[in-house]
Amino acid sequence: MSFVARLALPLLQRLDAERAHRLTIRGLQTGLAGNAQGADDPCLATTLFGRRLANPVGLAAGFDKNAEVPDAMLRLGFGFVEIGSVTPRPQEGSSKPRLFRLAEDQAVINRMGFNNDGMARVRQRLAARTHRPGLVGVNLGANKDSADRAGDYALGLEALGPHAGYIVVNVSSPNTPGLRALQSRDELDGLLARLYEARAAAGLNVPVALKIAPDLNEADRADVADVALTRGLDALIVSNTTIARPASLRGAAKGEAGGLSGKPLFEPSTAILADMHRLTGGKLPLIGVGGIASGADAYAKIRAGASAVQLYSALSFHGPALIGAIKRDLAALLARDGFASVADAVGRG
Repeated sequence: MSFVARLALPLLQRLDAERAHRLTIRGLQTGLAGNAQGADDPCLATTLFGRRLANPVGLAAGFDKNAEVPDAMLRLGFGFVEIGSVTPRPQEGSSKPRLFRLAEDQAVINRMGFNNDGMARVRQRLAARTHRPGLVGVNLGANKDSADRAGDYALGLEALGPHAGYIVVNVSSPNTPGLRALQSRDELDGLLARLYEARAAAGLNVPVALKIAPDLNEADRADVADVALTRGLDALIVSNTTIARPASLRGAAKGEAGGLSGKPLFEPSTAILADMHRLTGGKLPLIGVGGIASGADAYAKIRAGASAVQLYSALSFHGPALIGAIKRDLAALLARDGFASVADAVGRG
C-alpha cells in the first residue's frame, strides 16, 4: 500500500461511508493506492472457472459496481475481481443515507438498492479492457420496477457475457423487494433455464454462478443444491449479506434496515458454506464470502469447502494492506498443515 493510501485511510473513515467510498474509487482511478509488492507464494495458485489464478482471494461485488477500477484492484493483489451488481437500466437505488459502518462490530449495513450506471455504460468499460489480464466477473441484478426479472438477468448475460470472465446471478440481495423469492426451487429452475437458453442463443460459453443468501432454511438450501447440480451451474457464491441482527451488535446503526456484512457474518456464512459443500457432495466449486478479515478467516472458508474466497467490508476498516496480509497468513497456514496448494485444503475442515 502506498504512503498516500496509508495516510488517506483514517481520513476516509471520518467521512460518511458512501462519500468515502466514492473518493476511494476516484483515488484508485488516479493510481494513488499503489500496487502489490512481489509475486504471490506459489502454494496460493489455484484454478477457478478454468482460469489459473495467482491466489484465491477475490474482491466481492458491491465495491466496484460500475467496472470503474477492476484493473486497479487486480494490481493491489486480488486474485480475481467481481464487479456489479449491474441492472439493464441505470438505477439510482435507495434514498440516502443507505450505507452505515458499525466500527465497534467491524461490520457494515447497506441498503444500496442496486444503484448502478446500467449495462450499456458498464459494457463499454468492460469492452475497453478485453485484452487485459486478470479474471473479472460480472454480478447481475434486476431493476426494482421490472415486470420480468428473469428477463433482466437474460439481458445482462447477453450484453455483458462477452466481456466477463464469469457471470453471477444475484437473487439474494435483501434490498430489492421480492428478489429473494427467485431462490425457491421452481423460480430458480425456471430462471436458470432461461439464462442457459439466452447463453446458447448468443453463442456464449461464459460460466454462470449463483449467489445465495445466508438466511436460507435447511429445505431451501437443499433445493438450491439440487437445482444447481441438475442444471449444471459452474459455481455457488456463499453468501450475500444477512437480514439477521445478532444480539452482540453494538454499533449505533445496528437498527438500520438492510443487509449486514463484515465480522458478524463470518460464522453463519461459513456454516452455510460447509452445508452447501455437503449438499453438493463437493461436486461444485464454492466461493466463500462473509466476514473475512484475516488469513485465518480465508483458511477456515477454504477448509469448509471454498475453492476461492471474496471480501469487501473489511477493506473499509483495514485498507488495501489487508490483501497482502491475508495472502501471507494463508500461505503460512497451508504450509503449517502440510498442504501444498489451496486445492488440497478445500473441504478438509
